[in-house]
Amino acid sequence: MRDFSTDHSALALNTATLGHNLDGHGAGWSVERVIDACAERGFGGIVFWRREIGDRAIEIGNRARQVGLEVAGLCRSPFLVGPMAPRPLSALRDDFRASIDMAAALGTSILTIVVGGVEPDSLGVEESLKRVAERVAEAAPYAAQRGVRLALEPLNPVYAGNRSCLVTVRDAVDLCEAIGEANVGIAVDVYHVWWDTSLARELQRAGKERILGYHLCDWLAETRDILLDRGMMGDGVADLRSLRAAVEEAGYRGLCEVEVFSAGNWWKRDPAEVLDTCVERFRSVC
Repeated sequence: MRDFSTDHSALALNTATLGHNLDGHGAGWSVERVIDACAERGFGGIVFWRREIGDRAIEIGNRARQVGLEVAGLCRSPFLVGPMAPRPLSALRDDFRASIDMAAALGTSILTIVVGGVEPDSLGVEESLKRVAERVAEAAPYAAQRGVRLALEPLNPVYAGNRSCLVTVRDAVDLCEAIGEANVGIAVDVYHVWWDTSLARELQRAGKERILGYHLCDWLAETRDILLDRGMMGDGVADLRSLRAAVEEAGYRGLCEVEVFSAGNWWKRDPAEVLDTCVERFRSVC
């Protein structure tokens, strides 16, 4: 397992950690200020959200690389199924393609996919997962042409109804196998998989070619908001070292992306303090 105690060059910031994924949250730092602050602290990479990029993808991607940051990913595709997916299907396809185009313009090879919840005309997750497979398989060749890999991110089962009918790494790997495209893989997020006792086995199934990202945070024992009360690494009950060991034993050697949704705590703090804490916790507990 890699030793991060004296080297945090594998650390990446997901800008959601500063509240940039939702309007009206965070301290309001510009994208440029966030990029510069990460570079000053020795981060190796950064991951953006579509809402903060607008029509500036090429400019922002170039700015990050100029100061030594890898643009490690883009969040995210539209929901592909479920109550919050774009309607009609043609609008979903257009938005999916637009998210691929934005990732390519940014110069990142990874687009995260949060698949969406249970389709309104169905019950359970199986039919919805079939439709996810169909829609990803349809988009994957275009993504490959643009140099973009599609990272299916399973979410904690509490989100199955509205945000993600994909809730286990097992099902994510099954989807990859069913889709059968070389540029489709998975993203592994501590918040969503920390509880899964089959994780190490399923990561071995995935293998290094399919593990496209590893996301860091923690699960607070007394979570007050399932969506917006994630813990900073070391503040919760996830066994972070064991989780990373499982990811790395499966072959992953990429960046480790801090993604902390925290409307009541970390988003209210000075972003400089948040970034300094990310570095300290990455070195000491991850």
